[in-house]
Amino acid sequence: MRRFIFTIIVVALLLITAVLVLNNLYLDFLWFKEVNYTGVFLTTLITQWGVRIITFLIFFLFIFVNLLLTKEKIKQILNRTRDDNVIDISPGGRLSGAKFPFLFAIASAILSLVFTSFSGGYWLEIQKFLHRSPFGTADPVFSKDIGFYVFQLPFYQFLYQFLLMMVAASLILVFVIYFISNPVRHQRGRWNFIPDGQKHLSFLLALVFFLKAWGYRLQMYNLLYSPRGVAFGASYTDIHAQLPGLRILYFIALFLGVMLILNIFVKKPKILVFAFIGLIGASFVLGQLYPSIIQRLRVEPNEFNREKPYIENNIKFTQMAYGLDKIERKVFQVEDGLTEQDIRKYQGTLNNVRLWDYRPLKATFSQLQEIRPYYKFKQIDTDRYFINGVYRQVMLSVRELDQTRIDQRWVNKRLQYTHGYGLVVSPVNEVTSSGLPIFFIRNIPPAVSAEGLSVENPEIYYGEMTDEYVIVKTDIQEFNYPKGESNAYTRYEGSGGIPIGNFFRRLLFALRFGDYKIVFSGNITPESRIMFDRNINSRIRKIAPFLIYDSDPYIVLNNGRLYWIRDAYTVTDMFPYSKPYKGINYIRNSVKVVVDAYNGSVDFYLIDEDEPVAKTLSKIFPELFKPFAEMPAGLKEHIRYPEDLFKIQSQMYLIYHMNDPKVFYNKEDRWEIPKEVYAGDTIPVEPYYTIIQLPEEDNPEFVLMQPFSPYTKNVMISWMAGRCDGENYGRLILYLFPKDKLVYGPSQIEARIDQDSQISQQLTLWNQRGSRVIRGNLLVLPMANSILYVEPIFLQAEQSQLPELIRVIVAYKDVVVMERTLEDALNRVFTGQLTPIETQPPVGEEIETIEELIIRANDLFRKAQERQREGDWAGYGRMINELENVLRQLEERTKE
Repeated sequence: MRRFIFTIIVVALLLITAVLVLNNLYLDFLWFKEVNYTGVFLTTLITQWGVRIITFLIFFLFIFVNLLLTKEKIKQILNRTRDDNVIDISPGGRLSGAKFPFLFAIASAILSLVFTSFSGGYWLEIQKFLHRSPFGTADPVFSKDIGFYVFQLPFYQFLYQFLLMMVAASLILVFVIYFISNPVRHQRGRWNFIPDGQKHLSFLLALVFFLKAWGYRLQMYNLLYSPRGVAFGASYTDIHAQLPGLRILYFIALFLGVMLILNIFVKKPKILVFAFIGLIGASFVLGQLYPSIIQRLRVEPNEFNREKPYIENNIKFTQMAYGLDKIERKVFQVEDGLTEQDIRKYQGTLNNVRLWDYRPLKATFSQLQEIRPYYKFKQIDTDRYFINGVYRQVMLSVRELDQTRIDQRWVNKRLQYTHGYGLVVSPVNEVTSSGLPIFFIRNIPPAVSAEGLSVENPEIYYGEMTDEYVIVKTDIQEFNYPKGESNAYTRYEGSGGIPIGNFFRRLLFALRFGDYKIVFSGNITPESRIMFDRNINSRIRKIAPFLIYDSDPYIVLNNGRLYWIRDAYTVTDMFPYSKPYKGINYIRNSVKVVVDAYNGSVDFYLIDEDEPVAKTLSKIFPELFKPFAEMPAGLKEHIRYPEDLFKIQSQMYLIYHMNDPKVFYNKEDRWEIPKEVYAGDTIPVEPYYTIIQLPEEDNPEFVLMQPFSPYTKNVMISWMAGRCDGENYGRLILYLFPKDKLVYGPSQIEARIDQDSQISQQLTLWNQRGSRVIRGNLLVLPMANSILYVEPIFLQAEQSQLPELIRVIVAYKDVVVMERTLEDALNRVFTGQLTPIETQPPVGEEIETIEELIIRANDLFRKAQERQREGDWAGYGRMINELENVLRQLEERTKE
């Protein structure tokens, strides 16, 4: 009875597991059908399970056949009383020998499941092998195309490991059976070890040796990833000692395998032992001892001369793998003779100086424009738009819904509070008289104050914080946005989500999410749709997990709709001679991913159709990628050089800008990322997007910039720009300063700011009065043949989260000044040389909302109290006067 109950429980658990797995597979199929990528889903699913089934069958048959060959020996182990074909294995039990195949099959199946459970994870390596593409470049050692290492070698390594594991498992299992059945026999005056299993064991051990020979062959190719030498990749010792040793071991393994095959007929048991010991000894001598002797006696006494050609290989292939060989090098002739004519020529640069640092701006946006506690700005993005016909850099952020901040009733979370709403857009270089940002787009519903921008679909159903599933088109009106003392509601009109109107679908989704209310809710209608996997990051990865994604997706406003753009990379860790960086040693930005924030549609645009990894993936998934030409023109205007790729290239270029192997060997010209001060901490300068006019160019453009300094030095030696606009997209330019010219680095400018008595005194004074000074990004701005430095200064009260941009520091040559505005600082720097310089005028006078006026009034009142406690009566008077002005505006606005 107990056995029967146990069987029922096991069967029930298996059935429940099967139902849940099949349910998830079916719902995932519906999800992929919604986003129009069923081919990707089916290709992945079929390949994964196909690999599992094939490897299981191969493993199963091999183990099963080998067990059948040991049938008689197992009988001897189990036999206590033999009666023809019946074996008594327990006091009350008798086992028929005819059942052995069945028991062998069960044992083989269990072992196969255990040992092949990993194989499905190699489905992509197998698909890449079958659909491989050439790189068109050969390695310098074996003269094989790079595609062999990227697409074929990983497959061969998987196949080798699988076969070796299968044969080794069989060998160990068979050895144990033979050893237990009859381990030692004394014949004719000598001991005979495992006398009855020598043929079987010889054959299996021969297979192991043949596989080891293949393994040595694969190890030869793996020498191109050796870390032994002074540079990554095959070194002198690897080529002149390790490689010959592996070739010898290859032939030794083949020879020993043949000898073991012959032993099937010769029956010399010592061959088994000698072959095993001989290969281990040869591996130690040829694989470790000999290379170590060569390294110490031949390489180290004359290291550079021995390693020179291999250093050259490392430099060439590392630069190729990271795209560093495409960097254009130009000399930036520093003259420090900036004139009024130069200033006028570079007005486009001055009109877009990024005064607003994204970190304090996020806090300011949150205080002024989140409107309600359940809205949140997750991050600040930088982009460029034509505002009133002028090319302007802006900072923008979407107002997402934070579901953790709403009432947690089921109807609220799943049916009513379904989406975020709207966005804010601010110019990077404009502030109000109170030190707050000017807004081109603000408020709820969106108020647009700039020509060239429009918002028609402000609802955000798919974003960076949309982690929960929701159901739309129900009987419950969806909350859209707060409206005075009431709320505005809406009904979803898009195509996103999966139909959930019928009972069967509701039951399946209830099982998927463990939420019975999906089944019993009376608010779900036949038109209702369920949206899940709405987070754009997980949504994109679910479709294409084989791509690597940039850490910063950014929002784009195009024709009144909101879209997310995320850069995707094709990578590998199998590029020969290329130095690894955080687990990869090859990267290309081959794909741009676009997600509609309203409908959730996902499009993968192939921006580099000739890139071999992307080309291979296109063969595997023909429907995944769209040609870049099909991307809407409005979205093309907002693609940008990816920041993560730029950071990786910048880090690698600190060393790999050195092309001379002697200079590289001695690290004579090593660079580093310079340091800056932010909020009192010294940190590396981050790459930053800005609109500047590059030398020898006639128009300003959107670029990603990074300055460089010599290692352990504070001066600046060069700067690099990643171009983002039009036909120049993707080009990298490095501007090198002449070595006989001193160019201040960011840390030196920061030190000069600290050393300026007036600036330092003022900053110290603000820090001591209940406020915190935040020094923003130090911007390095090339203009004509000069370098201008700009650093914004923010002030934030200790009890406030509303940073204000109160000063701008400008440094040029030996002059450092701090003024209220950029134009005042520029005019002071060039006193007596230039007529007054005016930066881009505001689009229009900023009209603050009632909520913003209340926030500012509270902030001014708090500051007035702080000034009063400190005895700063002049400051107290200024705060009260400003407060009266704000209260007057509030009174006027409430009368409207």
